Amino acid sequence: MSIGDGHPHLDLTRILRPGDGVGALLLLEDGRYLLQRRDCITGIFFPDHWGCFGGAIDPGETAEQALVRELAEETGLDADLLPVRYFSRFDFDLSFAGCGRIFRTFFEVQVSGDALSHARLGEGREMRAFSAAEVLSLSPVTPYDGFGLWMHINQGRLRPAV
Repeated sequence: MSIGDGHPHLDLTRILRPGDGVGALLLLEDGRYLLQRRDCITGIFFPDHWGCFGGAIDPGETAEQALVRELAEETGLDADLLPVRYFSRFDFDLSFAGCGRIFRTFFEVQVSGDALSHARLGEGREMRAFSAAEVLSLSPVTPYDGFGLWMHINQGRLRPAV
């Protein structure tokens, strides 16, 4: 039995090509997070999982430019008109697969009620707002976005190691 046997969304014959990416921590005025349920198709990372809107950084793009493009494509939101701040960057060593190091940069994006009223789902199966408590118990969640969300929710508790 191979790892993928019996799992409807795991096709071990499909090639995945990881690369640098961005994730948007979309924070609504009431403190909830706007998340995307990914498409339910094989050949993508974590199909049918909840996660942040975002995606790959195209060649020649900065992380900020990729964020603006991805939010426009996936939600119709214009990140150039929203308060955006860098939050964190996670690096992944994929040398074991010959892919070297890649990173995912997270940005906090404040979404007003007016901006939210113009949002539309352009990619994925669903978008929905969740409280912090709901985010922390949500399943399934893309692992890297789950960690980014956890860090954002718990940022006030984090202190340097002694």
